[in-house]
Order: sequence, then structure tokens, then C-alpha cells
Amino acid sequence: MSKIKITQTKSVIRRPGDQKRTMEALGLRKIGKTVEVEATPQIRGMVSKVSHLVSVEDA
Repeated sequence: MSKIKITQTKSVIRRPGDQKRTMEALGLRKIGKTVEVEATPQIRGMVSKVSHLVSVEDA
């Protein structure tokens, strides 16, 4: 599988709890933090749920 880089660009303050938990599950806790993960269907679904809070690029 390919890898993707996910960077948190916006805060999770005043966001629904499910979006906060999704961000933590992705390993994102601070603005500007970047994680590199496998591009599985599950991860892509999580990214689509919080797409307004993150930026994604292929690694």
C-alpha cells in the first residue's frame, strides 16, 4: 500500500466529539503536526471525516 502524510491545519476546539476522537486516532494532537500512515480504506475514511481540519499529500 502507499503512504500518505496528514498534517493538522486547524484546531479541534469547538468541534464534535467524534471529530476530536478521529483526530486523536490518527495521531494528531497539535496544529502543524504531521503523521505518515498507510493509505488503507479505513484511514481514508477517517481523513474524509475530518478533511476540513487536515491537509493530505502522498508520501
